[in-house]
Amino acid sequence: MFTTLIDSNSLFDQLNNTNLIIFDARYDLMNKSAGREAYLQSHIPGAIYVDLHLDLSRPPAINGGRHPLPDKKTINKLFSELGICKEKLVVVYDDTFGSFAARLWWMLKHMQHDKVAVLDGGWQHWVDSGGTVSSKNEIRITSQFNNTSLDKTLVNIEKMRNFNLIVDSREPSRYRGESEPIDKAAGHIPGAKNRFWKNNLTETGCFKKQHILLKEFEELFGKTPSENAVFYCGSGVTACHNLLAAAHAGLNLPRLYAGSWSEWSATQGKPVETGN
Repeated sequence: MFTTLIDSNSLFDQLNNTNLIIFDARYDLMNKSAGREAYLQSHIPGAIYVDLHLDLSRPPAINGGRHPLPDKKTINKLFSELGICKEKLVVVYDDTFGSFAARLWWMLKHMQHDKVAVLDGGWQHWVDSGGTVSSKNEIRITSQFNNTSLDKTLVNIEKMRNFNLIVDSREPSRYRGESEPIDKAAGHIPGAKNRFWKNNLTETGCFKKQHILLKEFEELFGKTPSENAVFYCGSGVTACHNLLAAAHAGLNLPRLYAGSWSEWSATQGKPVETGN
């Protein structure tokens, strides 16, 4: 059973598995239609398109970030619309090293569906390895998905003060407050450490080996159990890449502050820190 990552060869071997369901999560923050357009041109056979903005951030939400996380009832409804059920192995991919695919991976883990993996290396590695492609617009076939959530995996803005280890997943320049192209203020949550999500990757765009990730996360966490560390990013999306990497390293799943910097920086009275 694949529960964190799956490589292209293993996915190819699974394509005839009737309990496999694949999702294409390609997205462009600057052009919201680009992901669907790329999907319609070419995608992994059988893959269903999911939209970060329309699907994975649909209202009603539980936070005020740029990509707000849907509430539990809405997530169950979404997963039913997508055809996910307990028997299905879910595989998600994108063309940005798993940065968007990890959001759906985390949402499924949050709703206690363990059989979900991100395609390591994504769309590029699938194509480069000679994987078959299709241009058929796959239709969603509904199912019944009605799981309860693992609430301990999620932290809201009021609970952030209860945690000693907070990790910012954005690029170092945004963390330090040297630049802020999107949100209302530049900087980071006071006391937060920085682990840029791309630090999980090798030069090939695939995830680092498990033992390397484990060593890096153990150094980051110190004496704090992984499940007591809280990760955030700009809008609760790329932080999931760090959560995926930690789980792939064999650690218990850390927590997500889904509202992230977009919510924190827009909330009156919340302190901001800059520099290292």
